[in-house]
Amino acid sequence: MSQLEDILERAVADGCAPGIVAAAITPRGERLAAAAGVRESGKPHAMTADTVFWIASCTKAITTAAAMQLVEKGAIGLDDPLGPIIPALAHPRVLKGYDAAGMPITRPARTPLTLRHLLTHMSGLAYDFFSPELTAYLRAVDQSVAIGDTPDYPLIFEPGEGWQYGVGIDWAGQVIQAVSDQPLADYMDAHVFKPLGMTDSTFFPREDQSGRRAAVHRRVEGGGFVATPFGMPPEPHFMMGGGGLFSTVTDYMAFIGAILGEGASPGGARILKPQTVARMRDNHIGNLTVGPLQSANALMTNPFEPMPGVTKRWGLGFLINEDPGPAGRSAGSLAWAGLANCYYWIDPGTGAAGVMFAQVLPFADERILGTFETLERAVYAN
Repeated sequence: MSQLEDILERAVADGCAPGIVAAAITPRGERLAAAAGVRESGKPHAMTADTVFWIASCTKAITTAAAMQLVEKGAIGLDDPLGPIIPALAHPRVLKGYDAAGMPITRPARTPLTLRHLLTHMSGLAYDFFSPELTAYLRAVDQSVAIGDTPDYPLIFEPGEGWQYGVGIDWAGQVIQAVSDQPLADYMDAHVFKPLGMTDSTFFPREDQSGRRAAVHRRVEGGGFVATPFGMPPEPHFMMGGGGLFSTVTDYMAFIGAILGEGASPGGARILKPQTVARMRDNHIGNLTVGPLQSANALMTNPFEPMPGVTKRWGLGFLINEDPGPAGRSAGSLAWAGLANCYYWIDPGTGAAGVMFAQVLPFADERILGTFETLERAVYAN
């Protein structure tokens, strides 16, 4: 049994998750892959390299890459106002507070929303499960954060004046559709998935993938897991570009390989120019930092602070650690995660990278995060 397999097997045996799949590239260029456990608790189907996962916010980096292709072509600028392209973003409102009756008070935003705001989480568009402010607003107006193509809720700060993880990259998916005049799924298939050979990446899983799907689980009191019904709407839906993709570890490593390859896969398929990838790796939030994400919904997420004590910024689509990480990654590495406990990192300094997918809610599960750190340490020690 390889070291990676041993890590995953021990994690599953210890109740970390019903099943986990991981892959990595070591600093020496060795490629590792392993799977452990089952796709659904209580059923015999084993996790494998081709298991299909809902990758949630791991979608964001791919959507950002697709948006940057259009920036490369001059079809849109990072700082162009988005109102003429997306009418729903033409007149954003900023939440100021509440009146005596508990109803929200808003004001018009002074700054037009731009693609840069969306890709860097500086738009003021939040997720309710990470924002007590937005949660309170939605409760006051009896509304959901995902009610269709044009959810009507306010910004929690003036665009460009703060950092808050949220739905901005979902809106970036809408921008891609409008600028390219293609459904986002079709654009990504033609310009990202097919060039990189990502045959299992899709917003709408095919019938032939159904037998390879991993179920999303929740922990049950006393230990163990129960599968929970989960699925995206059957038609194109608003929450796509920020969290709607299904994929495999194998496919996601193909995307990671293109980022490590400055926009080109090891086989030579180019999806971005080297200067564009370099631009994505730059800090785009200035003196702002990425701090801890607090939970406003314990069913969806635990509090989350990647690499506590390390200064973190945001590029275009990626978290950036400005100091070396505690488990081995270099300063300037890229990373992020997906809600059902999917995680990855990309270290351009050493050429190392890794991805680990589980399907467990809530997000930021301590045991799964611990396994991911153990995996990372093993990759750098290999």
